[in-house]
Amino acid sequence: MAKQETPRTDQDSPWKRILQQYFQEAIEFFLPQVAKLVDWTQPPEFLDKEFIKIAPDAKVGRRFADQLVRVKLKRGKDLVLLLHVEVQAAPEKKFAERIFVYSLRIFDYFRQPAVSLAILCDASPTWRPQQYGFSLPGTTLNFEFSIVKLLDYRDRMAELDASWNPFAIVVKAHLKLQETKKDSLARKTVKMQLVRQLYEAGYNAEQVLNLFNFLDWILVLPKRLDTEFWTELKAYEQELQMPYITSVERIGFERGVKEEAQRSLERERAFILRLLNRKLSSIPDATVTQINALSVEHLEALGEALLDFESIEDLIAWLEN
Repeated sequence: MAKQETPRTDQDSPWKRILQQYFQEAIEFFLPQVAKLVDWTQPPEFLDKEFIKIAPDAKVGRRFADQLVRVKLKRGKDLVLLLHVEVQAAPEKKFAERIFVYSLRIFDYFRQPAVSLAILCDASPTWRPQQYGFSLPGTTLNFEFSIVKLLDYRDRMAELDASWNPFAIVVKAHLKLQETKKDSLARKTVKMQLVRQLYEAGYNAEQVLNLFNFLDWILVLPKRLDTEFWTELKAYEQELQMPYITSVERIGFERGVKEEAQRSLERERAFILRLLNRKLSSIPDATVTQINALSVEHLEALGEALLDFESIEDLIAWLEN
């Protein structure tokens, strides 16, 4: 089993981007009853500046993916619906209270209520905050909001596989993130499977790139497996003759390959120098400089030849020849 690198902590960033890129599809996927009321011929208006005024703490930590969006409804030209979308990655004791406070601030700011949706990405099957309220003498409050628990889709994989909605891929990617937390090799396999599904679903180049950026961000691989993944991806795209991803990412990929090759060369050179120092004691600085200038092929040859060296003169003679 491959060792897993420390996961990224800023997973809200790809969520925010994908919500903005495919907001209509997100509402159709998670809130279909609301999506039917919206006039999607009018583009959604993302109210980032207004939301920061309403909830200044949303700028930090896992709350960075919060979205406040204004859309037009089919009935009434001036009727506006505010959709408050939350992406929550871990259980939070006062989460329902926070949703209520945000909703109250939204109403105070716009003088209009908001539909609140919480997308729960955590791994706890029992944490399902949907209500905040209290009952006092003469005063009672009961605030309820919608939630989507991504964990519930584990038993709906066939439905996700059959869906063309981009958020089917988003949900599958998040489920695979949880499944492969301790198995990087399995993560590489499922990441490639998801990329293949992007092509098999018939998405265009822009959609493939957008969704791949989400996959690549959350399904992080260690350096070695990441290099193997990119090699497989390049071969797959060449086979399809559709280099959507590798044509855009080629510069970064090739840079990564070169950097990994350089690191490998440096490790091999350091290893050979340690062997030489143990076998021949101290190596003159001038000789070390010569060794550092050797090509990969000559360095490999030196690794074999040093077994026969008995003195520093043998090493110097080998380098001269």
